[in-house]
Amino acid sequence: MAAQVQQDSAHGPAGKSAHDSLRDREVGVEQEHLDRVYRRLEEKIHEAEFLMNDAAKRGHVGTPGALAERDAQVYRAGVHLNRLNNEYEDFLFGRIDLLLGKDGKKGPDGAYTAIEPAEGAVRPDNTADIAETLHIGRIGVLDEDFAPLVIDWRAPAAAPFYRSTPVDPGRVVRRRVIRSKGRKVLGVEDDLMRPELHANLEGRELPVIGDGALMAALSQARTHTMRDIVASIQAEQDMVIRAPAASVTYVEGGPGTGKTAVALHRAAYLLYQDRRRYAGGILIVSPTPLLVAYTEGVLPSLGEEGQVAIRAIGSLVDGAEATLYDSPSTARVKGSYRMLKTLRKAARGALESNGSPTRLRVVAFGRRIELEAAELERIRRTALGGTAPVNLLRPRARKLLLDALWARSGAAGRHSDPELAAELRSSFDEDIVCEDSFIAFLDAWWPELTPRGVLDAMADERRLGRWARRVLNPGEVRRVARSLRRDGLTVHDVAMLDELQAVLGAPPRPKKKRELDPLDQLTGLEELMPVREESQWERAERLAQERTEYAHVIVDEAQDLTPMQWRMVGRRGRHATWTVVGDPAQSSWSDPDEAAEARDEALGTRPRRRFTLTVNYRNPSEIADLAAKVLALAMPGSEAPSAVRSTGVEPRFAVVRESQAEAVREEAERLLGLVDGTVGVVVAMNRREEAARWVAGLGDRVVALGSLEAKGLEYDATVVVSPAEIADESPAGLRVLYVALTRATQQLTVVSTERDEPDAARVPDLLRD
Repeated sequence: MAAQVQQDSAHGPAGKSAHDSLRDREVGVEQEHLDRVYRRLEEKIHEAEFLMNDAAKRGHVGTPGALAERDAQVYRAGVHLNRLNNEYEDFLFGRIDLLLGKDGKKGPDGAYTAIEPAEGAVRPDNTADIAETLHIGRIGVLDEDFAPLVIDWRAPAAAPFYRSTPVDPGRVVRRRVIRSKGRKVLGVEDDLMRPELHANLEGRELPVIGDGALMAALSQARTHTMRDIVASIQAEQDMVIRAPAASVTYVEGGPGTGKTAVALHRAAYLLYQDRRRYAGGILIVSPTPLLVAYTEGVLPSLGEEGQVAIRAIGSLVDGAEATLYDSPSTARVKGSYRMLKTLRKAARGALESNGSPTRLRVVAFGRRIELEAAELERIRRTALGGTAPVNLLRPRARKLLLDALWARSGAAGRHSDPELAAELRSSFDEDIVCEDSFIAFLDAWWPELTPRGVLDAMADERRLGRWARRVLNPGEVRRVARSLRRDGLTVHDVAMLDELQAVLGAPPRPKKKRELDPLDQLTGLEELMPVREESQWERAERLAQERTEYAHVIVDEAQDLTPMQWRMVGRRGRHATWTVVGDPAQSSWSDPDEAAEARDEALGTRPRRRFTLTVNYRNPSEIADLAAKVLALAMPGSEAPSAVRSTGVEPRFAVVRESQAEAVREEAERLLGLVDGTVGVVVAMNRREEAARWVAGLGDRVVALGSLEAKGLEYDATVVVSPAEIADESPAGLRVLYVALTRATQQLTVVSTERDEPDAARVPDLLRD
């Protein structure tokens, strides 16, 4: 293209290349537009501040109508102001230059809606004029005449920025990524969608700057937090992000395809598209707290956070937090469907604790009435015969006790008149239930059970053995009981607690009386008007805290969820739409078929829409090719995603000669000098604490983590320690090793021990051809 020749050729008189002067000019063009956008943003912020001040004044009127109007107005203005302030920095990132469209219809954002160019937009001599230029950002901004200064990245008009390709360009001629910091434009990177076309913009040939936005983004150094990919979303990723929300959207993709980033951007997109529908909240489930910490900054950067909850799978139950790890053999038992049967038996068996009374004595009609152990046991079995939660069966058990006492009293035949008989029975029941001895007996015989209490009871090996008879073998019972005696919870314990909550149920609590506002008491307003209802803001905050079900559920790294965990997540999305993101080749669960059955049970009969991400944007081909050797062992016949770049740097192989700590530390130090970003040291799970000591003192750019903790994370460089040890730690070990080898964006070192059987080139057995 002529513009490309122009930018790469002649030099100016001061020794500055034409390329540099062209780049400076284009940066100046975007700076001018950014300045205009900021001026408009300042005007909008002043408008929002005025609304908040005006709403506050309305509250001084003191009438119920004014207070309600104030609450609603403050809520809306507060959200608007907060959003503007959050997006004030670095929010303009893209631009597309478009041909004339087929029709002249405009959408609500002021942009033309046509996707394909009009007939004649490209002249026979392969020249054309740019008819429309759109700037893309994190929020939409209109000028005073309601023309678009910035198009929200989620708006339909912004879709061509992501979906246009040289194969299918639509109206897009040039796509530009704008890099800025605060109010200053730092640079631009262009991609040509129609390289064969000679396009003119305002009478000048359309210039092209840089080597492409995607490659520029991929080469950036990594930190310990994920950046959004809003400026570099690719076409197949955008198809997932903008897919209709109805039913279930199922997304598969190998390492580096951007599954997690796509899931986060999809949450922001769904809220933009239908905020009212998703007022019930969006839940994003991540496999580890490390991944939550890594990703939690993405949604605020996209303008969404208040209605999205990002939770680790071990943090889904209020008041419980997973801090421990189970051994693979124990995890297989706790996560399987067999544990469901065990928990149901344990919930009922926990009623038969050692302190449960074996005799009930009450006084009625002047005589003592007793129920012995056999009768009490029969009543308990009858009460437990229902399917209702155990705690909710207590009223039924109390009624059965009263029936038995009434029958034992002999008073049933005293009156032939039904009304008199019913009155006598009612009086009998009232007298009995008010007796302290009956109340104390019922509390001890049918106590209110808690999930944590039942889990603690399961730590008794003999008791668990009775409850798990013909479900778990003695070795499994022993491992589970011993793991429950530790001080802390694992992710599998949290799923068990959630299941127990469903099995036990929570008795209804009396509602707390709302306390009066002290200001109302001082002014006497409580005597003149009804109790003030909670504001819209207060209600939104309360519902967010109390929420246990969501309008949309996004499951990240779904291939790792156990059957018990799928049941836990499923309860939070009974009426939700779903996005399920995963890769079977990266699954750390030993029985994928059982997990798939539980997943289908959680998702119900909702229709499925499936997508596959096929491009690896994280790993250079040199690392991806090495990891593919493990994939062939882990899942023969599986196809790895295609890497889009090559660095020319092959993975390095090292061998432990004397000290494993010294070998790993030496490699970590070497990589710190080669990359600008982070270095991850990945070891088998049982070496996590040991590895942390190996790299102590190297600075915060280095992190040591277990193989299961590496899921979803990425580093500039990675040291993978003893592939054989990682592969042997569980039945899914080869798949876990595949994950470990695909974390690096630039450089990979594999450190072998004797167990890896390295050859003369120091390549371990598992990684040889």
